Amino acid sequence: MHSSLELKREVEAIQIPSGDAINLPLGMKVIITQSLGGTYTVATDFGLARISAKDVDALGIDPEASKKDADSASSNIPEGATDLEAQVWNQLKNVYDPEIPVNIVDLGLVYDCQVEQTEEGKNRAVVKMTLTAPGCGMGPTIAADAQSRIMTIEDIDDAAVELVWEPAWNQGMISIEGKMKLGMI
Repeated sequence: MHSSLELKREVEAIQIPSGDAINLPLGMKVIITQSLGGTYTVATDFGLARISAKDVDALGIDPEASKKDADSASSNIPEGATDLEAQVWNQLKNVYDPEIPVNIVDLGLVYDCQVEQTEEGKNRAVVKMTLTAPGCGMGPTIAADAQSRIMTIEDIDDAAVELVWEPAWNQGMISIEGKMKLGMI
């Protein structure tokens, strides 16, 4: 991608890989290095930063034009998923590690996804996911992004995304689609 531009307004971003919140000033020159799932990874004079979907206007990008459809198949989505669980899995395919151009489902980072009914009769999505490296400072940001994506589903009333470390992630967990995107096959 590598598009160079000036920020149209001050924008809050997340520094990569620390996960710290930073403010990028109006007029700062940035280079878009990745645009996936509606979020943008930009290179600045201070390193990489992630700009969320709600702030794409700071890049001069029309938010409606930046939306993408991720309802394609993935070999990492379980065949026995209910319709509502499949909707959750498809929303999770809009979540990306800002340094890797493959969604968290195809990376094999999502270990479990279930929709439970609460005592009040509400639908609660419960997701267990991991990261490619336990020390990644972006973990809470990626988990929050996953939770907010899940909450866009009409029939989901609540969502919990838990970061887990067992089993340890390895490249063998990447889906066929992810491996193709990464040039591994």
